[in-house]
Amino acid sequence: MAVKIDTNSVRFFKENPSSAPREGSELILAAWKLSNPENIGKIIRLAHNAGATEVLFVRGEEKHRLSKIKKTAGFSFDQQKWRFINEEEFVANVVPGFPLTVLETCDGATDLFETHLPARTVLLAGSESNGIPEHIISKSENRVFIPMPGGCKSMNISNALSVAAFEWLRQQKH
Repeated sequence: MAVKIDTNSVRFFKENPSSAPREGSELILAAWKLSNPENIGKIIRLAHNAGATEVLFVRGEEKHRLSKIKKTAGFSFDQQKWRFINEEEFVANVVPGFPLTVLETCDGATDLFETHLPARTVLLAGSESNGIPEHIISKSENRVFIPMPGGCKSMNISNALSVAAFEWLRQQKH
């Protein structure tokens, strides 16, 4: 007789609630001038999964179809707080009281898994092709990279932010 295994995630998490990060912890995700609307939708959904307060998308001249973003974000599109801002808004006042942590392969970056991340932070990842500009990196309090021992040394931005966001969450539970 085969055993039926229930894989309904809604029911599972109702019966096995995830603990929230410790009090005072707060994560804001940010992405720099993305060209792919699917990545935007994936990041909105990620933020909703990880319990982020907000998502900031720094936008240049890119024009994104909201229908494509919504299709990828699913119901998180309307439930997760997110917005587009321009570079000047981001530079002028990222978020008061939130140190900037950049996820980038740059000079001074430390291994994400060996770095203590701030309890409150804006976690910023760069565009798919150009990364984060130097003048923004220089404003960061933390620079981290994801170690990649395999043959491929790049990662999709939504995947990279997922790794970093859940490492932040893991750290805030201890």
